[in-house]
Amino acid sequence: MKKKRFIVEIGTGADLHGEDVTKAACRAVKDAISRSCLCGLVEILGIEDLKAIKVDILVACPKPEEVELEQVKAIIPIGQKSARAVEGGMKAKGLCVPNFA
Repeated sequence: MKKKRFIVEIGTGADLHGEDVTKAACRAVKDAISRSCLCGLVEILGIEDLKAIKVDILVACPKPEEVELEQVKAIIPIGQKSARAVEGGMKAKGLCVPNFA
């Protein structure tokens, strides 16, 4: 069966003090899912096993090779998860304070 998209959501995340791309990616995923109520999966589509849902995560950040994708996937509470990181996002000169990281 061909995959069909049910919802597309965008989130933003930043680690202002530690410049940790994984922490920022996890925050972005939390941001995205915090605005989504997926009651239609059960009530409209009749999906009974939420583990069967496929969830694709795309992270765009300045250092994609440093993203710990397993940590990012762990944020999603349902489904069969896949994640990839690509170059993008933004990095701005600022202040790195290790005590806040």
